[in-house]
Amino acid sequence: MIMKKSLFLSSLFLFVILPLSSQTQTSESENARPPLTRAHTELINYGFPIGLLPASIKKYTLNQTSGEFAVDLGGACKITLPPDNYLATYSKRVRGKIDQGKIAELDGIRVRAMFKWWSITGIRSSGDNLVFEVGMVTVKYPAKNFDESLFCEGQHSSS
Repeated sequence: MIMKKSLFLSSLFLFVILPLSSQTQTSESENARPPLTRAHTELINYGFPIGLLPASIKKYTLNQTSGEFAVDLGGACKITLPPDNYLATYSKRVRGKIDQGKIAELDGIRVRAMFKWWSITGIRSSGDNLVFEVGMVTVKYPAKNFDESLFCEGQHSSS
């Protein structure tokens, strides 16, 4: 049972480690950097890297008092993460509650692993790591793997 759980956890978040590090291997002309939006700036202000959100943000709202936020992407967003082709989807609206080092009540981000879709329900910053919550299960990965914001499939930079 422990082995199955460990294999599940490894498979669930393996897509996070290699895709972003492999982006740095492409040339600048091949991979234009997306513009930094207000939502990405707020992630930084709360202690998170910008790569937790895709580059295609259309609108962002934040209640400074409660921490409740909504990110509108203008449509559902699908990202195929190389090299293993893991699929991550973002709903056209991602919602949650943000506080310093913690995103809770997250709704709108799912990953496909082990032939099933899994909703990411929370993210915590812990030193140089991020802790992803999928229900009661948590997995830790280096925050530096999320330094880049990816474009949704079929969308490209405007430059």
